[in-house]
Order: sequence, then C-alpha cells, then structure tokens
Amino acid sequence: MITQQLIHPKSIAVIGGSNDVTKPGGKLVKNLLDNNFDGALYVVNPKETIIQGIPCHKSATDLPQTDLAILAIAAKYCPETVEILASQKGTRAFIILSAGFHEESKAGGILEDQIVETCNRYGASLIGPNCIGMMNYHHTSVFSLPIPKLDPKGIDFISGSGATAVFIMETAIPKGLTFSSVYSVGNSAQLGVEDVLKYLDETFDPESSSRVKLLYIESVNKPQMLLKHASSLIRKGCRIAAIKAGSSSAGSRAASSHTGALASPDVAVETLFRKAGIVRCYGREELTTVASIFMHKELKGKNIAIITHAGGPAVMLTDALSNGGLEIPKLESPELLAKLFPGSSVANPIDFLATGTAEQLGEIIDYCDTKFDSIDGMAVIFGSPGLFEVFDVYKVLDEKMKSCRKPIFPILPSIVNVKKEIEYFISLGRINFPDEVVFGNALCKVYNTLKPEPETIELPKVEIEKIRYIIQTSEDGYLHPVKVQEMLDAAGIPRAGEAVVNTKEDAIVAAGKLGLPVVMKVVGPVHKSDVGGVALNVQNFDTVASEFDRMIRIPETTAILIQPMLSGQYVYVGAKFEPKFGHMVLCGLGGIYIEVLKDVQSGLSPISISEAHSMIRNLKSYKIIQGVRGQEGINENLYADVITRVAALCEAAPEIMEMDINPLIGNLSKLTAVDARINIKRQS
Repeated sequence: MITQQLIHPKSIAVIGGSNDVTKPGGKLVKNLLDNNFDGALYVVNPKETIIQGIPCHKSATDLPQTDLAILAIAAKYCPETVEILASQKGTRAFIILSAGFHEESKAGGILEDQIVETCNRYGASLIGPNCIGMMNYHHTSVFSLPIPKLDPKGIDFISGSGATAVFIMETAIPKGLTFSSVYSVGNSAQLGVEDVLKYLDETFDPESSSRVKLLYIESVNKPQMLLKHASSLIRKGCRIAAIKAGSSSAGSRAASSHTGALASPDVAVETLFRKAGIVRCYGREELTTVASIFMHKELKGKNIAIITHAGGPAVMLTDALSNGGLEIPKLESPELLAKLFPGSSVANPIDFLATGTAEQLGEIIDYCDTKFDSIDGMAVIFGSPGLFEVFDVYKVLDEKMKSCRKPIFPILPSIVNVKKEIEYFISLGRINFPDEVVFGNALCKVYNTLKPEPETIELPKVEIEKIRYIIQTSEDGYLHPVKVQEMLDAAGIPRAGEAVVNTKEDAIVAAGKLGLPVVMKVVGPVHKSDVGGVALNVQNFDTVASEFDRMIRIPETTAILIQPMLSGQYVYVGAKFEPKFGHMVLCGLGGIYIEVLKDVQSGLSPISISEAHSMIRNLKSYKIIQGVRGQEGINENLYADVITRVAALCEAAPEIMEMDINPLIGNLSKLTAVDARINIKRQS
C-alpha cells in the first residue's frame, strides 16, 4: 500500500541527518533544502543541536507528528525507531536508506521482517531498505545526485537498484528528459517495482498523470501483478519500457524435454513483457532513447522521411530503420526541389546540403507533413561543422514540432560544436537524439512492440471434467501414453491413431489395424532418436517384428508405440510451468529442427487466437511454415488453434509442468499430433 504521506508529505523527519553532506543523512537534508521542500522538515541526531540551519532533535520520541520518516542510521536501530514513529508520531511513510538487512545476513533479514510487520500493522508505506530514496515534484528524498527536472508530465521511473537509477538519470538528463517521479525500491521489503506500478495504475488520471513509465528490474517477484498493471496502463494510453537484468539460461540445462530446455526464466520475462506491451531494453542508452521516443507523438505507420544536411548519418539511419522493418519510401517533388539549393535531393533521404537554411528545413517539413501522403513520420538530422550558429534552425524545428500532425524526431549530433544551441532547444522542452543509429534501432523496437492483449481472453472449450479426472487418477511424472492420448482428445487436439504394445504379437496386430506403413517408437527414454528408438516407414510385418525385438531391448524402454506413417511439414507446440509466471506455451518447427534451430516463439497462457497467429508469424522459419519451393505449407489457422488449445489445457490442468507435442505433422488441410509427452506434478 502506498500512502499519501509518502507521495505528498506535509512533514518529513530525517533520522540520522548530518552537517556532513558527504554522508547520506547530510546529503539528503541538503537535497530537500536545495529543492525547496515546502513542508515542515525535522532532523534527529543525538550529537548535534543544529543541522544545516535546522534545530535538531535528540531522538525520535522528541519529534512532533510526522508524515514521512527517512532513516539513515545503523540497521540495528531501525526497527525500534519505526515502531516509535508509527505508534507515537502518526508516521505512515518510511524510507530506509540504511544497508545491513536481508541483503547482508540472516540477522539482518530478521530486522527487516520486524520493520515490515510494524509498517503493515499501522498501514504505513515502506521504501527500501538499502536504497537511495525516492523523489517527485513534491519532495526530493534522496541522498544522491543528479536531481532531474521534476515535472508532473515527465517520466515515472522505478528502479530495483539505486546506483543504476543514478546512472540512468545521468544518461537521460542530457537528452532533455524530465521526470515525474523516481522510486529506488532497494530490497523491496514491502514495496517492489510491481507494487509501485500498481499504484501508478490505480491512481492514473488521464488529465494529469505521466504517460511514460520506465522500469529497471533485477528480479520479477510478482509477474502477474506486473502484467496486469502494465497492460492496464498501456491500454489507458501510457507507454512502458523496461530493463530486466540477468538473462542467463543456465537454469534450463538439465531440463527433461525440448520445451524445458528452451523455456528459460528469461524467456518467461520476455513473454510477459510482450504480452503486456512493454518495450524491453538491454542497456541505459537504449532505455533512455526509447523513453525519448515515447515523449514524442506516436508513429502510426512505418514510412519515414529522413531530412538531413549530412549524407553519412542519413545513410546509417536508413540502414538501421530498414533493418528493423521500417521503410524509407522514395519521394519525388520538382516543386520542393526548386525551393532548395542546386545539388539537393528530395528522393529520401531528403538532402538539402550543408548550406541548407532554416527556411528550407521548414519547407521540407511542411511538404512531408501535408503533401507526402506516404510519410508517417520524420527524422531530422542537423548538426554543424562549427562555422556558424544554428539557433534559427532549431527554433524552426521547435515550431514545426508544435504544428505538424506527424511526429518529428530531432537528431542533433553536434553536441560539442553547437552545445549552446542544443541547450536552447532542450530549454524549450524538447529532447535530442544525439546518435542516429541508436535512435533508429530504438524506433524500430518501439514500432514493432505490439499493444497488450485484451484483459479477457476467450479460450477454446475443452473437456475440463475429463482432464481433471486424468490428473487426479495419475501419479506425478510423465503420463502413460494412453493417458496422454486421452488428454489430447479432451483438449480437442487432433492426433494420429496409435497403439502401445508390450509383445511382438500385439505389435503385428496393431500394425495391421492402423495400416502399413507405420512408425514405431520406444516408450520411456527421453530423447528417442538419440538411442535409436524411432523406426520410420515400416513397410511389412516382418520388419515390425524385428524392430520390436530390437527396440524393446533399449535401456529404460517400457513399451513400443505404433502409429501410422504420416507425411507433411513438422511443427511443434509445447508448454512449461514457470513458478510465479504460470504456463508458457511455445511453438516452432518440429522434429529435430527444434534442437538444431532453436527457433521458437512463446506466449504466456491464456493465449488468444490473435496472439497465437502472432507467435507463428514471428518465427524466423515462418516462410517454411507457409510453404517454399514447391513444398506444401501448414494450415496456419489449424496451427494457431492447437496453440490456444494447449493453453486451455494448461489452464484446466495447472499441474502440467512440461508438455511437448513434437511433431505435429500437417499440410494445408489437416494437422495431426504424432508424438506427445506430458509431465505433471500434483499440488500437495
């Protein structure tokens, strides 16, 4: 719970304030004073009488009623101080800067738990411990620098790391970015990144709230909360970008299925971000560039006009945009060309030469905005070799950004030669993109990030009672092939006819009923093909008998599975339960290609039919699925239906830990599950 006392305190007490501004308690007091906190400010330090001009209290018990307390004292003194302030002084918000809690030792964890219990008992908010603090346009309760320009329409920034928050702000401020609020949640003892985002969602005001949110996350502790409130904010018109640090896949090395090996925890994060509509970034420069794009009008289409007086940066930007899926359409206008100096070009990039004027830039922008219907947005590259000032150019650029219907992105690379002009441009409330390639890559990432899925997703109907009966009557581990068949049938997933046999005689009978040729597979070993446990295109009964004799002797084999031999394209669908996140559903090319190419797309259950189609179309191998070089492709609608049915099966049976359907064999008329494995773990 985030209280009003944390957001807009009428009074703040700094416990452990100091005259030494090189200490956290001293610097925090200075930041509050320098940035004109307009409420009552109290300081507690038993060794001082005056702290930076403020009369000093000896202990927390001497304080008057206080909204917000900021603690910069040793960890061992914090629980008692919080108890005194919450019970005696009506304090309902705490920021604990101090370290020495659960990040350091078990004993520190006990202290942290005591503080959380006190805050919860009194309905108080807690930021930290082990953080730099928080700030908004009401108060700057941090011990760090820089303090950015604080504006209600700036960025809301939530960080799991105080140092990283500082570095991100240092990257953002020179670009012209402003902030509405900055939260450093530290240990997230009570309030983490997800809780703050929830507050921003629940208090969102379309008239006054910031529409841009940045997140730096070291651990996703409440993924469902993050998904719910991030997607809700984006549906309300906000835009969110995030860094999730740590993308190691080491945890998936020992997985027992294709899906388990491919669906690492980081894949779960990627899947969640995509479902929510969050733009995922991997570094400070990328994050702040994406944020800068968010602060401009939204690009509605993929056609960009590049307006430049320098050829090289325009070529590099063209490459970046084209490689990212945006387009630089060819343009033609003798009328516009006549207004420019000889040697200029309007073909796109529109190059009006190093001698181009502010007036010519204005003409070009007007043509792109009103006369070139194919253009959806403009990137303007304008620097200077240092021969003359370019204030007039940047003034025109600012005016056109106000009046144009289409977004204009200013790329001003001369951060040394025209430093004063860029400072002037930023003082007008504008933002600069100093590097054209970083901008181009970021714009493509923003444009290609889909909007969040609908809040309510309708899944295909499955036989829930039958699914629950199978789960309840099965042991933990991999289901028997017969029960796998029953699960697929209950989910409405088409499958091949098959038989599980334990004797050579039964194998011959089953092959006769299914119809030759058949496929024979061992039941038991994890990776059948690795141990010679698959026989394809078995044409006669003698071969059925000999293959049975060979395969039944393979270690760990418990039976032989026989199916009719099918032909067509191989694809795959799988699912994996990821703790806290839920079930991930994956798709890609099937058979051995899944191991070789590792080309998969994932979605977080429940999955809509539109999301299933998006997963399929984002595969690198999508052209193969469509059909190439005379080979018949797969019916995409049938494939998408199977993906949603696997999601529905997982919703009905949360006990499914891992599931593979590999391969599904199909063509344009049908799609059939040939082999499937389901691993369950029932709730204790």
